[in-house]
Amino acid sequence: METKNTPVSELEQDILKVLVTEEEIKTRVAELGAEIHERFAGRNPLFVMVLKGAFIFMADLIRETGLRSEVEFIAVSSYENATESSGRVKIKYDIQQDITGRDLVIVEDILDSGNTLAFLKRYFLTKGAQSITIVTLLDKPSRREKSIQADFVGFTVPNEFVVGYGLDYAQRYRNIPYIGVLKPEVYGS
Repeated sequence: METKNTPVSELEQDILKVLVTEEEIKTRVAELGAEIHERFAGRNPLFVMVLKGAFIFMADLIRETGLRSEVEFIAVSSYENATESSGRVKIKYDIQQDITGRDLVIVEDILDSGNTLAFLKRYFLTKGAQSITIVTLLDKPSRREKSIQADFVGFTVPNEFVVGYGLDYAQRYRNIPYIGVLKPEVYGS
């Protein structure tokens, strides 16, 4: 029986190596969900997803928390199809509700330079958030420029260009179910 290549396998030819498997992600997201449930049990946190990279992680994570909660979205940019942050954060789409007195859980795909999350934390506090909790799927501390840490971390990764499970390069590779290192020749490094 002949098998067709799926779109994912076409993308996978650009992957140098797998850093975090699909199974490891599922296990860790379930653990994070339980930890977040414990912290926010009996409360109504507002999960704020940073578009677009965190969309798969956020969907899986909020199911695992089992909490009564609400969801909001914010789109910011500091990359613009590059492999490194420009350091300038721009809001492209803002949250739509009043957050005064709310417990916010910012869900991000990757914490590297810290520019985006430092900006968002300041921004949400000035808008009246009661508390800010940061959850990131990936932490890349070797790239940190701002003094910020996540409260919950899925995985710590080395300073390599990673894609998959929502993370992209030039809007591609988000649908790969694991975290992989992109071959340097793909992004011209």
